[in-house]
Amino acid sequence: MQPCQIGDSTLFSCIGAGIVRSFPMRPLIAFFTFLFLLSPAAADETRPNILWIYVDDMSDWMGCYGDDTVATPHIDSLAEEGILFENAHMPSPVCSSTRSALITGTMQTTHGLHRHRTMVKKPLPEGVVAIPSLFLKAGYTTFNEEKEDYNFTYNREDLYSADFERPKMRGHLVGNDVSFLEQLQGKPFFGQIQLKGGKIGGESGSKYPAESRIDEADVRVPAHYPDTPVIRNAIARHYEQVAQTDEQVGAILAGLKEYGLWENTIVFFFTDHGSPLPRSKQFLYEEGTKVPLIVRFPESMDAPADPGTVRKDLVNGIDISATTLALAGLKIPESVEGKNVFAEGYREQTHLITARDRCGIAVDRIRSVRTERFRYLRNSLNDRALYQSQYRDKFATLVELRKQHAAGELSPLQASYHEAGQRPEEELYDLQNDPDQVTNLASDPAFADELKRHRKLLEAWIAETGDQGQAPENEEELRLVYEGAKGKVESPEYDFLKTGEK
Repeated sequence: MQPCQIGDSTLFSCIGAGIVRSFPMRPLIAFFTFLFLLSPAAADETRPNILWIYVDDMSDWMGCYGDDTVATPHIDSLAEEGILFENAHMPSPVCSSTRSALITGTMQTTHGLHRHRTMVKKPLPEGVVAIPSLFLKAGYTTFNEEKEDYNFTYNREDLYSADFERPKMRGHLVGNDVSFLEQLQGKPFFGQIQLKGGKIGGESGSKYPAESRIDEADVRVPAHYPDTPVIRNAIARHYEQVAQTDEQVGAILAGLKEYGLWENTIVFFFTDHGSPLPRSKQFLYEEGTKVPLIVRFPESMDAPADPGTVRKDLVNGIDISATTLALAGLKIPESVEGKNVFAEGYREQTHLITARDRCGIAVDRIRSVRTERFRYLRNSLNDRALYQSQYRDKFATLVELRKQHAAGELSPLQASYHEAGQRPEEELYDLQNDPDQVTNLASDPAFADELKRHRKLLEAWIAETGDQGQAPENEEELRLVYEGAKGKVESPEYDFLKTGEK
């Protein structure tokens, strides 16, 4: 039998074996009282801090992802010291749906969190708990320095520590001042810092001309856009936003080091969806859901992989939620649908599902299956144009595209995005040979088996999860959206309000 040693787990097995009788009772009580009083502090010193650097509207146009158009030294340094995921995708291509999914670790379609700008919000179902609440209950300081954008009702104090003093950021970190991090010294924390990303200086493509350090002649225009100065300017502008975001990331990393937090903090860097360009944000093509994802571990911790590791397997945004809980040693609730991507025996995912539903005034329903080589899309409401009327109509990029369409200067594919009834019910793209996704293989007999395979994957997911996007729009919510838009809507679901029918 091993000797009992203070601080060793064998002490408890010795107690269980009855050796406790050899200890005088009063010293034993005093010892455990002393141990109890010390345990929270001891735990605080060993529990890792976890920080989400959470960026709005930004694609992975960075050096560590093979794009050196603009320098991104700070993000690249995170990748060099951490683990980079090449194939991470968010569950939705728009912010509130994605943010609702990640903060619960569930697909937004499972619990009715799928409509962007939900007007009739409800609390989370029983048994579904927001990730920060789990950390808060475990004794962590939790904070979100500003933006939340969740499609459910909640009391903020149930998610985030009341004693954390938030800077007044108006939705995102402003400038490079991260002095608010100083108050976290000596506390285990789970935090979120929000960066504007593709919203810096207004969403990319919202105005023309927009400033950029990148020469417009040096950018590549994807085949689904016309090659015009306005489009080139919008792409160049997004590179500028990436560069400015990198500077902010550098300030955050420097702040962690300055306040003594760096060596005990696991850093996640990711974005909520792709760039604000017309076919990226709000849509389920590759550029809409594919995001950068980097996880950096302190040198003092046993990381699940060597620094600089690149993983090519498919990862869902909600896996960030499950992985975050696991890294903190917290139990992952049964309600969490994401997976711990660092778990022992983890099996790489064969496919991911992404979903787009109503975005603002534009009612739509698109589902996508992403496998290793292919992307499949199903358009359930293909009676309307892809580019329905919405708040982005005033953007320089959309104005340009509509002008080009009216003048007959778009390619057939580019023009189809503006025309009702032109969307196919199904789309299938070979990402290996068609990265811009402009050649739909759904009707190609050579890919009939792939089409069937992807169709079955989607139908199985809908049946297994009870995808709530299959239900019709709520009339009360439609009325509120209609009133907020002052009747300037296009989707036929609003017709009952225009005619007075109930």
